[in-house]
Amino acid sequence: MTKAIKVALAGAGAFGIKHLDGIKKIDGVEVVSLVGRRLEPTREVAAKYDIAHVSTDLADSLALKEVDAVILCTPTQMHASQSIACMKAGKHVQVEIPLADSLQDAQAVVDLQKKTGLIAMCGHTRRFNPSHQWVHKRIVAGEYNIHQMDVQTFFFRRSNMNALGQPRSWTDHLLWHHAAHTIDLFAYQTRSPIVRANAVQGPIHPTLGIAMDMSIQLKTESGAICTLSLSFNNDGPLGTFFRYIGDTGTYVARYDDLFNGKEEKIDVSRVDVSMNGIELQDREFFAAIREGREPNASVAQVLPCYQVLHGLERQLV
Repeated sequence: MTKAIKVALAGAGAFGIKHLDGIKKIDGVEVVSLVGRRLEPTREVAAKYDIAHVSTDLADSLALKEVDAVILCTPTQMHASQSIACMKAGKHVQVEIPLADSLQDAQAVVDLQKKTGLIAMCGHTRRFNPSHQWVHKRIVAGEYNIHQMDVQTFFFRRSNMNALGQPRSWTDHLLWHHAAHTIDLFAYQTRSPIVRANAVQGPIHPTLGIAMDMSIQLKTESGAICTLSLSFNNDGPLGTFFRYIGDTGTYVARYDDLFNGKEEKIDVSRVDVSMNGIELQDREFFAAIREGREPNASVAQVLPCYQVLHGLERQLV
């Protein structure tokens, strides 16, 4: 029997729970340590998922010899430093999107991964959603070419709440978090580097200190274009909606579901072993560890996205 991969998960909030639910469905993986900001709520989550070790300090989990790998679902501002700490402790690491909130920090993570040879992956989930996988397989097969992507990322987040409607201890960001999903996916799906990128943003929120509305234009070397609209002010349908306009069809992706341009649902249930993008992302991380190979969405593969984000941020200053 293959030895189980033993995992520490940091971040017992909304997204950490999504990973715990996904990992339950993956054979040969055991979460042995859970890290959270507050001890009692973290203990409650740990009890629900039969996790023995609980802490409020990631260093405690990294000190456990049995831990092979770490999944970071912590605040954005901690991602790079914690990824580096994991690798310095000899642990494989998957960090939720974004890899960092600066190009310098993202580059530091990539540099250390190359030095250590450990598996280091970033949670660019759109690469794994069955909807986007279906489109990607058509592109790789030469059956589809993207002319344009039209993307809307809309939330109603005028107060600092997480996906479960609970108060957040940190501030989210339209550019470094939500735009990162689309920028990486656009280059990944077109299989071409982004050569032009423009951005404008609306007023800065007086309390949160971030822009609540943003518009981004992208163009790849191959000539494909992308228009991305982002808002934390949208009081209506929430989430991210991708419209692919190509030479042989139009497709609309809503997370794991896919529709054609006439809003007829496309069956993507056979694209992969699950219909859950987070679970598929985790499966790739653990498979890469077992097989000793670079994972899809490795920190090195997603670095060009952060180079584009860096350029856009300089435009918004």
